[in-house]
Amino acid sequence: MEATGGYERGVVNHLRAAGFVVLVLQPIQVRAFARLHRQRAKNDALDAALIAACAAAIEPHEIAPDPRLTALADALTFVEQIEEDIARFKTRLEHIGEPRLKRMVLADIARLKVRRLAQLRLIAKQLRAHHDLAVRFDLVLSVPGIGERTALALIIRMPELGQISREQASALAGLAPFDDDSGKHRGQRHIAGGRGRLRRSLYAAALPAAFRWNKALIGLYSRLTAAGKAHSVALIACARKLLIYANTVVARGTPWRENTAAT
Repeated sequence: MEATGGYERGVVNHLRAAGFVVLVLQPIQVRAFARLHRQRAKNDALDAALIAACAAAIEPHEIAPDPRLTALADALTFVEQIEEDIARFKTRLEHIGEPRLKRMVLADIARLKVRRLAQLRLIAKQLRAHHDLAVRFDLVLSVPGIGERTALALIIRMPELGQISREQASALAGLAPFDDDSGKHRGQRHIAGGRGRLRRSLYAAALPAAFRWNKALIGLYSRLTAAGKAHSVALIACARKLLIYANTVVARGTPWRENTAAT
């Protein structure tokens, strides 16, 4: 079936519980498959046949996800929505001059921050209730620049962590720079796709990590900007390195060491 922004979850869970193998396709996959077969007409019957044909052509490398992480992902999404609300209130505050209204907005921000912290603590507690997840969590936390909030995003949003290559991890997070070359033309590299919420968490962690917490990233950021790279480009590279470091420590099963950065 095709992903529908989460509305498909109930059907997916019901079918998997009944023993079916369910492949959830991204809409972009189905659209690309339709273009490949030059199908432009669209209705429910045609869509169903198209999704079935597309699913038959794709090897289902992802079967049932870890149900523990599915529940934690829903809770983490709620935290991310709280963070988005806080950001909106802060933006609104910039345009409010009346003291009474300003106090109301500040109170709302404070309330949301308390709720965010409580939810993060609850998610961490629930994750640590599972020994294997707790071990992964502590390994990721050993990387300088990765705090509890980012570590939760890595463990929950990327269950493949430590089982895939650094290139695969970067692509899954949408942090891999893709070539745009043709003949003698050398286009600018761009990141695209991937798991947006995980990418945003890593990008947010990259700034303090590259300026204060991680010596390897401080050096990387300095080298890139000295070479003329834009601030955002250097930060994306640092976010990608953070992910690679996390993937490495989980794969090795040993905490961060300074020479880990050289791998």
